[in-house]
Amino acid sequence: MAELRRLRYFLAVAHERNFTRAAERLHIAQPALSRQIRQLEQELGVRLLDRTTQSVEPTEAGRLLMDRGSTLCEEADRLWRDVRGFAAGESGSVSFGYSASTGYETAPTLLAALAEGYPGISTATRLLPTAEILAGVADGTLDAGLVRCPPPTPQLVRTLVRLEPQGVLMAKHHPLAADPDGRVDVAALADETVLVHARSDNPGHYDAITSIFERAGISPRLRERQLSFDASHMPVAQGDAVSVVGESALPGLPAGLVWRLLSPAAAIEIHLLTRGNTERPATTRLLQAASRTARTHGWLRSPS
Repeated sequence: MAELRRLRYFLAVAHERNFTRAAERLHIAQPALSRQIRQLEQELGVRLLDRTTQSVEPTEAGRLLMDRGSTLCEEADRLWRDVRGFAAGESGSVSFGYSASTGYETAPTLLAALAEGYPGISTATRLLPTAEILAGVADGTLDAGLVRCPPPTPQLVRTLVRLEPQGVLMAKHHPLAADPDGRVDVAALADETVLVHARSDNPGHYDAITSIFERAGISPRLRERQLSFDASHMPVAQGDAVSVVGESALPGLPAGLVWRLLSPAAAIEIHLLTRGNTERPATTRLLQAASRTARTHGWLRSPS
């Protein structure tokens, strides 16, 4: 913008009170600087500088332009930096949806990595059911979403960020919890009541859990959860059921519950969802942070 450049030239002369010093500071020839100042005065229709052979002094109009022009240039510089930072993915915002199950560890770890690597990016997070996350990412309400076992969706890109080992959650007094260092054979669940989310909540996750039983040739009794999120795991704590949950739930387990790895090993996929090739630069940074986090924490290693 020519007007903004001329304003910067004027400010340099007004502060230096000298065309020669201002030209040196701006790295331009003095005649060119003088010509730019005259053009600015012509555009504004007012004299900005009183020139003598000894000094240069701002006029009353020039002092007004000095006071307000400096602020204008600072705002312009800030705006340019912000726009460049947005284009480079160094600033901006990400609207991020996550399901309750991914909120135990996976989502907080990813967002912490994004904040550490790109402090200029802000996040607006929403805890949502899986179906709403899928819809939100698809229609642009969300920039990204973190869910377990999402279905293939044409307009969405699924990025695998974690293969989460699964184990059995049960009351401490349950017979299967007797060996503190042991695992639970899937076949041992044949006569158990297993607490599960309704299939309508997340068909992919439901099918992944039941396929663990199918591969072992068993058909345990399935009991649907009454609450979509129950931090106390009440039916399990009361000894009425067991459940198959990921290792990320371990840090927040209530007293009286224990978790044992399944044998054979089983894992549930957790994906970061984005929209095709339309990611905003900040969303691309989230994907990069997720990739680094998965490598750092070994999230993509197959459980054994």
